[in-house]
Amino acid sequence: MLLLIAGLFTVFLVCGMPVAFALGLASIPVFVMTGAMPPTVVIQKMVTATQSFPLLAVPFFILAGNLMNVTGITHRLVKFASLLTGWMAGGLAQVSIVLSFMMGGISGSAVADASMEARLLGPSMIKKGYSKANTAAVLAFGSIITATIPPSIGLILFGFVNEVSIGRLFLAGVLPGIFLTIVLMITSWFVAKKNGYTPDLPELPKAKDLTASFFESIWALAFPVILIVGFRFGIFTATEAGAFLVFYALGVGLFVYRELDFARLKEAIFGSISDLGMVMLLIIMAAVLGYAMTIERAPQQITEFVTTLTENKTAILILVVGVLVVSGMFLEGAANILLVTPIVMPVLVNAGYDPVHMGILIVTLINFGGLTPPVGVIMFTVCGILGVKTGEYTRASIPFFVAMALFFILLAAIPALTLLLPNTLM
Repeated sequence: MLLLIAGLFTVFLVCGMPVAFALGLASIPVFVMTGAMPPTVVIQKMVTATQSFPLLAVPFFILAGNLMNVTGITHRLVKFASLLTGWMAGGLAQVSIVLSFMMGGISGSAVADASMEARLLGPSMIKKGYSKANTAAVLAFGSIITATIPPSIGLILFGFVNEVSIGRLFLAGVLPGIFLTIVLMITSWFVAKKNGYTPDLPELPKAKDLTASFFESIWALAFPVILIVGFRFGIFTATEAGAFLVFYALGVGLFVYRELDFARLKEAIFGSISDLGMVMLLIIMAAVLGYAMTIERAPQQITEFVTTLTENKTAILILVVGVLVVSGMFLEGAANILLVTPIVMPVLVNAGYDPVHMGILIVTLINFGGLTPPVGVIMFTVCGILGVKTGEYTRASIPFFVAMALFFILLAAIPALTLLLPNTLM
């Protein structure tokens, strides 16, 4: 039955069916052929999947991110990032990476960050002499920093579906996010030197300009800091933090920058409705398929299968990493987290891995899959906006693939990189 479910799901995806409907329809054989899941239970699972207090964090953070994007935050962050790194070799490439790090605390989505920066910085980078392929590679790889920086939507979904503390996941993502930013900046520097890309700024910025830009952007930069402090001192849960940040974003837009009017508020609300509709449809359909796979004992069967292949802890992790990278090539990040992680997490926990450590590794790996051919979602988003062929993008991405391989090896081998902050602060 598991092979039939997997086969149907694959066929639906190949035929171009939206992922949410492919998830739902692939579960039909379980309640039609076995009678183990009556149609009434299907409806109940779809409804109960939405009845979760931790899951309420998703609409709050989506709305807060959209509000921040229409209040003048983005162009202030671009200016600050330009002053910080525009003087380095490949200035605009460095700006895009630092901006992704800063935007991680606002958008919470790698695809959203990649599409925003492709429209915002892509044309300027090409005018400065960057090839379209290199521009697409830098913007795409920089976007996955948002997978680790609070409030990552991927971490919220991972914590919800695998019953892992979202607060600990948020704290665990900070150091890997900083480390990944440094790795990508070094890689961009080497690429810029090789291709002769000049700095965006002729000289180091003056201290007064940098200070002024910092204070202009401080309301956005404080976003993830507020989350960390709130979790550390037990001021709020992840869901309560989302509600607080909605009011925070409204306050910034109305009383600090004073750029939030009715039209922009309407734009943020309608954008949030669209984003949330997509995410929640995936959640309810994944709940149905997840229940079907639970009935068929999929997690237990897969765990038993893997342990028959090997009992070596490292080999098990390598197998799971391979599965996640491949699935990331075909599935959008949220669908991947909801569908694949409940299957592989029991395998990893049974092997002795910490669920918080694995959460950061898995969510980042899933987003990395979106950068790879044949159908990586982030890759297609950036290449579509900039008009780049996937073959050219792939060739330009080789240095970044090497850098990411090194990052994942270190992330997997050094648990303290993820666990230091949550173990210290919580």
